[in-house]
Amino acid sequence: MTAPQSEGTVTVAETGMGTYTQEIIAGGHRLTADEPQPFGDDTGPSPYDLLLSALGACTSMTVRMYANKKGWPLEQVRVSLRHQKIHAKDCADCENATGMIDHMDRELELIGDLDDEQRQRLLEIAERCPVHRTLTSGVHVSTSLR
Repeated sequence: MTAPQSEGTVTVAETGMGTYTQEIIAGGHRLTADEPQPFGDDTGPSPYDLLLSALGACTSMTVRMYANKKGWPLEQVRVSLRHQKIHAKDCADCENATGMIDHMDRELELIGDLDDEQRQRLLEIAERCPVHRTLTSGVHVSTSLR
């Protein structure tokens, strides 16, 4: 790959080192993505793991920013996430009633001497994370050839 990309631009290219191994350049950062075995070589997180990582990082940062702004005694935020495909009929909040849908479970652990009201407010703030908003809104992806 070439020199680091500008902020907000991500470039992904095959490394040639494995069947699905990818090098990701995001700003000045380099990451590796891959498919787990037996499909890939498991040299990095899968695309869905990276998507969950983006949601988890954004959630944690959003909660941290709010707690700091309020001066609340939040010592650490931990976010655990899981992705799965579920039957649409098993989703009470979903618009589609048929087929399979993507489902993400997100669990917050708020460490610190917070009262119940503060914990509830931080749970509400987690819903405002920009990546969460993007994933739950109508997303349009435009693809073109270079």
